[in-house]
Amino acid sequence: MWGLPMPKKGITGHDDWVLTEALATALVALEQLEPKHQPNAHMDDIRKLLANGKEPAAVSLHLAQAKCRLFPELDPLKIYREYGIGEEYG
Repeated sequence: MWGLPMPKKGITGHDDWVLTEALATALVALEQLEPKHQPNAHMDDIRKLLANGKEPAAVSLHLAQAKCRLFPELDPLKIYREYGIGEEYG
């Protein structure tokens, strides 16, 4: 069937990507709160959701990208190193 659109998986066609980006951004934002205000149980659940079915390096990459988006004034290379990502990702 040429010319027909491919069926979407989920609602957007890239639900997993959207949810992963949202969870990574939420986790990085929550980590910025004072420790006494951090919802640790929820943050642990977010970490579990992020890790589910993904390589640890992919999770680290999502977290680093989220921190770069939240803090554009910081040095991206420092952020990537903070998450254990080396020069191989440019």
